[in-house]
Amino acid sequence: MNKVLTEKQKRFIDYYIETANATESARRAGYSKKTARSIGNENLTKLDTFIQAKLQEKEDKRIASQEEVLQYLTAVMRGEEKDQFGLDASLQERTKCAELLGKRWGTFKEKVEHSGSIPVVIQDDITE
Repeated sequence: MNKVLTEKQKRFIDYYIETANATESARRAGYSKKTARSIGNENLTKLDTFIQAKLQEKEDKRIASQEEVLQYLTAVMRGEEKDQFGLDASLQERTKCAELLGKRWGTFKEKVEHSGSIPVVIQDDITE
């Protein structure tokens, strides 16, 4: 994606993401009404990589990343985050965030896993 896009192509991509209509997007981007349909279809083919990248960028902004979630949990746990009324998080909420962070970092082990074999030795210590 080293290609430099023209302003019309950039506008086409933005309008296409908004409308999902290649002809309308080409017309709104500034291409002539007579050629909007053919230019729109051509741009869909030529600019598909850029369109997909722009869609992925929008999706990334919409969905929280793992790092963002961890930062939020840490801020709540430390009492740096306020609720909608400007109050501190309750001790219960802060503890829940600490638990979630602890699980993420493997601080708390809920299962103990063994690998390999464990020999069993039976010793007869009964004397008669």
